[in-house]
Parts: sequence; structure tokens; C-alpha cells
Amino acid sequence: MATVPGPVIWEIVKKNNSFLVKQFGNGSAKVRFTKESNNLFNTHSYKYSGLANPKTITIQADGKDGVLLATSKTRKQNKPAIALHKSVMKKDFQRMANAVVNQVADNHYRADLKKAALARLSAVHRSLQVTNSGVKKKNRQATKICGRK
Repeated sequence: MATVPGPVIWEIVKKNNSFLVKQFGNGSAKVRFTKESNNLFNTHSYKYSGLANPKTITIQADGKDGVLLATSKTRKQNKPAIALHKSVMKKDFQRMANAVVNQVADNHYRADLKKAALARLSAVHRSLQVTNSGVKKKNRQATKICGRK
């Protein structure tokens, strides 16, 4: 089975697909977002598209304290179950940032997405810190019960 090139796929899906979210900004200017997976900025453009590009990157929260870094395998495009290479990172932020830079730019995977991947990693890591600090301790002091006499 022959695979379809990315620019042809983009020409097919750029005007209308199920992931497209159109919103009106200032005046009549349209802002286009997308909900597709493997899109780092969630913007509707060929550069960040997870549908049209054979090499894509995903950075998501994994549980309470981990960050999932997934890259697509270029030779397994027609097998969705094994199309992604996933790795969970649970180290401090600097080590995770170095791992993302090594995987994305230094490994010659998609060097043009280095800043976008680091921005997404920063946002996901910040959201995990907020959820971890949001837990409040219970008050262990005895409370007085006012009853009838």
C-alpha cells in the first residue's frame, strides 16, 4: 500500500475536518484552532499538524507527576496501535527539558519544533505543579459540638 504525501493530505483536510475549531476574533478575523492529537500548539497550520506530517511530537500529562513524550514512527503510519514511541518522564524540569531537546532537535527528528515542544513541556509541567500543590491538609483539631442541655 502506497502512502500519501503530507502536502496532499494537508490540501484535503485544511478547509474542513472533524478536529477544526473556528472562532471569531476581533472584527471578522477568524482564528482557527484544532483538537487533533500530535499538535503542539493546537493551531490549524501545516507545520504543527498531526494529520499531515509523518513526524509528530506529543507532550501530555501522564498521571499526577509524569509527563508523556511521544513521537510518531514514520514506517508504522498504517498501524495506529504501534505508531507512537512513548516515554514517561518523572524527573525534575531541567532533565526533562534536556531530554526533549535531545529527542527533538539533537536527534534530527524535527528541529523546527524545538521551541514549541519546550513551551508545551513548560505548560504541562506548570499545570502538574498546580494540581500537586492544590491538596489541602485536613484540620486535625477537635471541634466543639454544641448540643442541648
